[in-house]
Amino acid sequence: MNMEDLTGEESGFVIDEISSIIKESIETSLQNAAYNHSKVSQWTSNVVEQSLKRLTSLNKHFKYIVTCVIMQRNGAGLHTSSACYWDQSTDGSCTVRWENKTMFCVVSVFATSA
Repeated sequence: MNMEDLTGEESGFVIDEISSIIKESIETSLQNAAYNHSKVSQWTSNVVEQSLKRLTSLNKHFKYIVTCVIMQRNGAGLHTSSACYWDQSTDGSCTVRWENKTMFCVVSVFATSA
């Protein structure tokens, strides 16, 4: 493998790949669950831990930050924003919004080259 191969899709931040991992982690943790305040802490931990485990198993040279917000679906607004000061050619981010009839889940992944 030469240096050009290392900068390609195989080692880079591929949003579609990351998004798929996040969606699977959310669905594995929440499946058909109905919002339950007493379970939110465990659900958010599970989503973050599963996402990190799957991301690190890709064996790409990134340091990852994963956040998860679960909110009851009750008509209230939720607005989030993030900004990053980094090298756009090597680092990346991805946010996935998931919902069912009783809750919203928003997961963000930030990856910086190690």
